[in-house]
Amino acid sequence: MRFPGKVERHAGRARDCGRHFTKTLRRAALAATCASVVALTGCDDKQQVAAAGPPPAVAVTVMTIASHGAAAQIDLSGRVEPIRTAEVRARVDGIVQKLLYTEGTDVNAGAPLFAIDDSDYRAQLEQANAMLQRALAVQTNAQSVVARFRPLVQRQAVSAQEYEAAVSAQGQAQASVADARAAVTLAKLRLERCVVRAPIAGRVGRALVTEGALVSAASATLLAQINQLSPIFATFPKSNTAILDLMDEARQGGLQLSKDIRFPVQITLANGRAYDETGEVDFADLSIDPATGAQSVRARFQNADRVLLPGQFVTGRFRIGERQDAVLVPSRAVALNAGGASVYVVGADDIAHLRQVVLGDQQQGQWEVRSGLATGERVIVDGWQKIAPEQRVRAVEQHGPGPGP
Repeated sequence: MRFPGKVERHAGRARDCGRHFTKTLRRAALAATCASVVALTGCDDKQQVAAAGPPPAVAVTVMTIASHGAAAQIDLSGRVEPIRTAEVRARVDGIVQKLLYTEGTDVNAGAPLFAIDDSDYRAQLEQANAMLQRALAVQTNAQSVVARFRPLVQRQAVSAQEYEAAVSAQGQAQASVADARAAVTLAKLRLERCVVRAPIAGRVGRALVTEGALVSAASATLLAQINQLSPIFATFPKSNTAILDLMDEARQGGLQLSKDIRFPVQITLANGRAYDETGEVDFADLSIDPATGAQSVRARFQNADRVLLPGQFVTGRFRIGERQDAVLVPSRAVALNAGGASVYVVGADDIAHLRQVVLGDQQQGQWEVRSGLATGERVIVDGWQKIAPEQRVRAVEQHGPGPGP
């Protein structure tokens, strides 16, 4: 019995399996060929790299560290204070009639600032003058009585008691004259004080009262304030602990302090601009503030251009002496980051090593290195941005500290 349909189906499946097996063999052969090509290519690259050798050394500029004498400086924050300040207050009662100055200008001592209504005080002066005239008339009469009684008492034409009463009346009249003259002087002073004048020379601020305001001598109404701006002070609080550290360093020989208290001071304004004038320390407090543990230091500036104003925030740099055997490197050789400061040091094998350092003061484009470097070592000044740690370099020597950044 024959089954042609089944036989044909089995034959078709066999042909399909043969075709699939053939395709699989072809794919395997192609993959093996590609792998061989890649392997051969990788071998060629490795052979080329090995034949080329290590990468060329990067050219950098280095400086050999040497010790120098460097100025010992301290940076302190402080505020500007007027050398003199005066509060202009009312010394009489009355109504302000007129403002006699321009706010925010410089005035001389004695310059008129305010006018207070003086009509009452003029009347009081006239009254005092009248009382003085009356007292003078009484004094004249008493003197004439004494003059008439003096020869009469010698001839006993007048009793001694009458003469003594005349002399007593003359004394009372003289006292009344002195009292009246004092009243006149006081009335003149009150009248003069109706014009409020500047007690010192300086820059006067805004008026704190206006025309029509009632001012009082009893409460000493504040009218304005005057600050002397030239010369002017800048006061800096300094930690007593830091001062003791400086003294210890001086005893150990690393710091030579100046024997003169009048250290030169350079200040930087709040916007970062350096102030042109150099001041000097003229006072250092002899006591320590128990609340803050700070000692106040004061510097004096001429401030002829009136750039420094009371209350202004400044940063002062004090040159207090000289450090011996200081290690200085150009500022451009130092990398600053959150972890501190670092430099690249080139060893004898021309390998660049990254070194962490502790910095001191910065002056004239150079950093003072307190620790981390020693004399004789070579520091990369230019080109360290192009290299990585432990990389070979080609060092070109630069002599001297070099310019600033």
